[in-house]
Amino acid sequence: MLAEPVLITKTAFRDERGFFLEAFNQSEFESQVGYSVRFVQDNHSRSSGGVLRGLHYQLVPSTQGKLVRVTSGAVFDVAVDLRRSSPRFGQWEGYELSEDNFLQLWVPPGFAHGFLVLSEQADVLYKTTDYYAPNLERSIRWDDPEISVDWPLEGLNLLISDKDRAAPNLSDADTFE
Repeated sequence: MLAEPVLITKTAFRDERGFFLEAFNQSEFESQVGYSVRFVQDNHSRSSGGVLRGLHYQLVPSTQGKLVRVTSGAVFDVAVDLRRSSPRFGQWEGYELSEDNFLQLWVPPGFAHGFLVLSEQADVLYKTTDYYAPNLERSIRWDDPEISVDWPLEGLNLLISDKDRAAPNLSDADTFE
């Protein structure tokens, strides 16, 4: 079976002092995704409201799976299937991840990943299954009509990097078998 994105629900224990959250448990995570995963790097990004990052991925042999969570603010988080052998090639899934809902998104290797900041600012943490390899990093245009991500753009002033604006469409991008 092909790996697919998995939305992971976490329970926070709240009281008058605040909350406690077990943000990651290896055996619980592997039980939810259905296979063994090894993480090697943790990343943290802080972005202003309206920032759109992505759609990013890395090629073989440094393809990355990512476990994404938001510790402050809210984002619309997206995974796009780039595996040509998949019946879902070019399709996307998107979820709101926030400091309040404690949701996490597992983006398996073979998928592009991106997010749009919905709040004034957001802190996004993600664990990766391989190290950052700049020579293997690729992007696909965030607004590629073939993919047609339904970004919740209303009321936002978009801020997109020059690199992401110059990214190719899916039809011209490097993908996976």
